[in-house]
Amino acid sequence: MADPKGFLTVERELPKRRPVDVRIRSWREVYEDFGKDRLEKQASRCMDCGIPFCHQGCPLGNLIPEWNDLVYRTDWHEAIERLHATNNFPEFTGKLCPAPCEAACVLGINSDPVTIKRVEAEIIDRAWDEGWVRPQPPAVRTGKRVAVIGSGPAGLAAAQQLTRAGHDVKVYERDDRVGGLLRYGIPEFKMEKRHLDRRIAQMRAEGTDFKVNVNVGVDITAQELLGHHDAVVLAGGATVRRDLPIPGRELKGVHQAMEYLPLANKVQEGDHAEPPISAEGKHVVVIGGGDTGADCIGTAIRQGAASVTQLEIMPRPPQDRPGSQPWPTYPMLFKMESAHEELADLGGDRLYAINTVEFLGDEDGNVRALKVVQVEGPETGFKPVEGSEREIPAQLVTLAMGFLGPQREGLLEQLGVELDQRGNVVRDADYATSVDRVFAAGDMGRGQSLIVWAIAEGRAAAHGVDKYLTGQTTLPYPIPPTARPIA
Repeated sequence: MADPKGFLTVERELPKRRPVDVRIRSWREVYEDFGKDRLEKQASRCMDCGIPFCHQGCPLGNLIPEWNDLVYRTDWHEAIERLHATNNFPEFTGKLCPAPCEAACVLGINSDPVTIKRVEAEIIDRAWDEGWVRPQPPAVRTGKRVAVIGSGPAGLAAAQQLTRAGHDVKVYERDDRVGGLLRYGIPEFKMEKRHLDRRIAQMRAEGTDFKVNVNVGVDITAQELLGHHDAVVLAGGATVRRDLPIPGRELKGVHQAMEYLPLANKVQEGDHAEPPISAEGKHVVVIGGGDTGADCIGTAIRQGAASVTQLEIMPRPPQDRPGSQPWPTYPMLFKMESAHEELADLGGDRLYAINTVEFLGDEDGNVRALKVVQVEGPETGFKPVEGSEREIPAQLVTLAMGFLGPQREGLLEQLGVELDQRGNVVRDADYATSVDRVFAAGDMGRGQSLIVWAIAEGRAAAHGVDKYLTGQTTLPYPIPPTARPIA
């Protein structure tokens, strides 16, 4: 155990965000530095529970009490060893994961949970600064060739595990840079791309080969892919976006979030001087209340939007855990992300129980406003409230309403893999699909989910692939039996 009295004497503390008026002038990450002495005190709050429910909350099975104790004892080198034992990319989860581990923390039953996510992020940042993160090329090569389709967190995790197991791994990415949503879906202010770039450099040094600008299923057929590889891992994500097919959808200025966000990120990469879709000087409406919606808010504010309004069809979530979502489950609570804080500071609105019924345009075919209505629900099927119809000005609208599953056209159709009722790829307990030598990991098989699930599934799929190719494997299988695909 760290400090037997730590949870009694030390209050939960997180690093402060830089002032809103300062941070919105740049695309740097929003948090100030957090001294290691303060971080070590936070780690001391871990109670080293007899049954660590944080393990249950984390799909990766991170050894949280162990590395909390090591941080408290200032053994940071051993802490990163324990963290890397279960998580290939703790800098990604430490910055982007919503921390279901903290929701499952035993201390959180009647107090503030341990700052697990922040400790994780500080461990890996310290490890990079000290030069402890090095390439781990395999000692022996198997000669087996594996293709990984998609370079998001699931694909990267599977590729790194399989490369370290000695296989020749080639990752195919249809975009112009490696990283998937980590590259073009996550704004710089949430995760600076230097974190991604140095991991890609590590993987290249280990022997993983990356092929960008290759749309498998178009540039390479499924048969060609199978003909050149001993196994294939499908990790292309859930890329079919939920749309809003209402009158006026064709108007200029109405865009999917994943049309808008990548262009802003390409500016940060140096591809554009100015974003082709910009919020500058415009009234912006973001439809969707999740993380992607928050990303659109923060991006629009940094681009100089005249105003930003976020709409969500669901009622406002509660501040505290409701009885229907008991510990240690992950509760759906009202969140104040950095972008929401910026929105409130600048006088923007977050509106709940609102349904958009029509996009209104001007004489030039540009969107000028949204016609919205208050709704009751979801128990009543989002029944409109009589007399609540009104207009909200908008010259730019982003649809951040989630994803419906993987793209079926192209690779999946050519392979002929079995799909479930939701359109996701069916896998067995080893993550093998209905097609021999083809495996699937991440959102492509699970549906839209968390980054921590993507990494866990990538590691689990690598376990299955390695066992298939060699007849045995020492690669870990992180996902608990109750959460695995059913054979």
